[in-house]
Amino acid sequence: MKRLAVFASGTGSNFQALVGAAASNDLQAEIALLVCDNLNAPVLEKAKQVGVPVFAFNPKEFDSKAEFEVSILEQLQFYNIDLIVLAGYMRLVGTTLLEAYPNKIINIHPSLLPSFPGKDAIGQAIRSGVKITGVTIHYVDQGMDTGPIIAQKAIAIEKDDTLSDVEAKIHQVEHSFYPEIIGKLVNRRFESETSVN
Repeated sequence: MKRLAVFASGTGSNFQALVGAAASNDLQAEIALLVCDNLNAPVLEKAKQVGVPVFAFNPKEFDSKAEFEVSILEQLQFYNIDLIVLAGYMRLVGTTLLEAYPNKIINIHPSLLPSFPGKDAIGQAIRSGVKITGVTIHYVDQGMDTGPIIAQKAIAIEKDDTLSDVEAKIHQVEHSFYPEIIGKLVNRRFESETSVN
């Protein structure tokens, strides 16, 4: 069974969804490690509750991204990680991890990329007046949400929707869509494809 590391910085709702999918065997993979760059993140308690090992660190204690990514890589190797899954990890992944895990780092983003990359994607979509937004799962490269797209799902923005309404719709989709697509990738042994049917 493939071993996954989830990278998260915040509440960990997608981490929780992945753990639940793995526990119910909807996702045939083991959530073997949580990597967190925020020592106060609620996701840390969620990992503790389900017994997932944690590597939490403060980036400010390192001289560079390369230095803390070397520490992350040591943990990934120790836990024999096959695939890295970003779930609200609020940092660009650097060369150290990209070279060690080519085409094996996946991210989920709350928009239909290439529209609205970066932070506050849901807010960007609402302010722009678009009627459709969505969720994108993509491979990670050195850019900001620029890697090859694996799968997307569209979500309608209704006339009266608030920011919290759209956030709720997106989270609901993410929590089923991400485990589903990662499951397909795991079963295909991480073939470098830009679409999953």
